[in-house]
Amino acid sequence: MSDPQVILITGIMAAGKSTVAQALAERLPRSVHLRGDIFRRMIVSGRADMSPEQSGEALQQLRLRYQLAAHSAGLYAQAGFTVVYQDVILGPILRDVVEMLASQQPTAVVVLCPRPDVVTQREAARAKKGYGAWTPDMLDHALRTDTPQIGLWLDTSALTIGQTVDAILLRLHDAVIR
Repeated sequence: MSDPQVILITGIMAAGKSTVAQALAERLPRSVHLRGDIFRRMIVSGRADMSPEQSGEALQQLRLRYQLAAHSAGLYAQAGFTVVYQDVILGPILRDVVEMLASQQPTAVVVLCPRPDVVTQREAARAKKGYGAWTPDMLDHALRTDTPQIGLWLDTSALTIGQTVDAILLRLHDAVIR
């Protein structure tokens, strides 16, 4: 089995995806930290953000965001980088994103799933606020009930960033999508 060229890190908002992805990328010899949300933020006018109602336009833009990120990850991987791609990818669409990635290069999936009470504490302590119409409990429910159980799922409630990266590196073989 070859090492993954793309490591997808997902989970709900404030699960630690950005921080863990950056720390993981810093431990790899030739790596890229690809933040999927950048493609959403590039839309200057006409952006339709996801909400509990999930409008058709918001879903189209979300799918576009994932396609752009998968394409970018593929290009970086072709250039010899290990890509640590992080984004909020919940529900059945996770399989679609993984198929986009894994069809191009070996891919691993890591799902950060701290308890909702821990996420609530983390959200309160950070400057960036992600929750509006959603709550940590709502997204955690979607993660645990609607998201395919693929890759490596880590309860990071009691782990530091370093311990989380250590766990990912130690168990990366469990995260590879075959």
